[in-house]
Amino acid sequence: MHHPDAVLALLDLAPSGRVDAVRLVDPDAPALHALDLAATRGDGVFETISIGRGHPQALRPHLTRLASSAAMLDLPAPDLDGWREVVQRVADALGGHEEAWVKIVLSRGVDGGDRPTGWAWGEPSADFSVARTEGIRVALLDRGYRSDVARTSPWLLAGAKTLSYATNMAARREAVRRGADDALFVSTDGLVLEGPTANLVVRLDGVLATPRTDVGILPGTTQADLFRWAAGQGIPTRLASISPQDLQRADAAWMVSSVRHAAPVRAIDDRAVPVDAELSAAMNAYLSGRTE
Repeated sequence: MHHPDAVLALLDLAPSGRVDAVRLVDPDAPALHALDLAATRGDGVFETISIGRGHPQALRPHLTRLASSAAMLDLPAPDLDGWREVVQRVADALGGHEEAWVKIVLSRGVDGGDRPTGWAWGEPSADFSVARTEGIRVALLDRGYRSDVARTSPWLLAGAKTLSYATNMAARREAVRRGADDALFVSTDGLVLEGPTANLVVRLDGVLATPRTDVGILPGTTQADLFRWAAGQGIPTRLASISPQDLQRADAAWMVSSVRHAAPVRAIDDRAVPVDAELSAAMNAYLSGRTE
């Protein structure tokens, strides 16, 4: 497949994780060793960062989360200054597009080697206008473990953004089989968690709420930005324990992520959810217009 508008940057990394050099290369040329543990075992971490008119958005929290995920996998600590430069170079190359994104990847490297592997792939964003305005349907799926799994079983890497996304993609396919556009995970002890690639925000009693971050989910960078914006608009926010029963009384909900931004939820399983078109538009105008 030809990617005329894509940008690919390869990083030369020292065993310590230091960025020694960065090369922009042909995005359609071979770039990954067949024995790289990213490909053979999903042994690595990543972040996907939105770009608005050449400006990386929420870059600092994305890099902070990259470092946290790397520590959970016992990977070398990423050289955040080096990765920041890489992201900016890709963003500069995509600056002619209204919306774009860059995915940065840190792998354990080639099996048997002593150096991690790193790269950044960027391209213009797809058109998410329908999802942002008309909304999406969501299916509730059992995630198969309790909400305290991060404490009881840290080797399951709950809360790390790893390359092992086969389960997440399987959940997306199951949601589609159920007539939905996206999935929303629920723990075995009855707490709503997150989507395969998005955080949940619901409006309950006039308050924007999102699941607590100590239940084995990724802390959302876009959700955090959105809550800071909401506070400035006088809209109260909170982290909460949210149950499927709470979803039944919510008068609005959104799935929030770095590239799609805020997609209002118009149905959860077979129950319709009201779409607040005005607030959704305000959310997405803010998210699309961020300059850092």
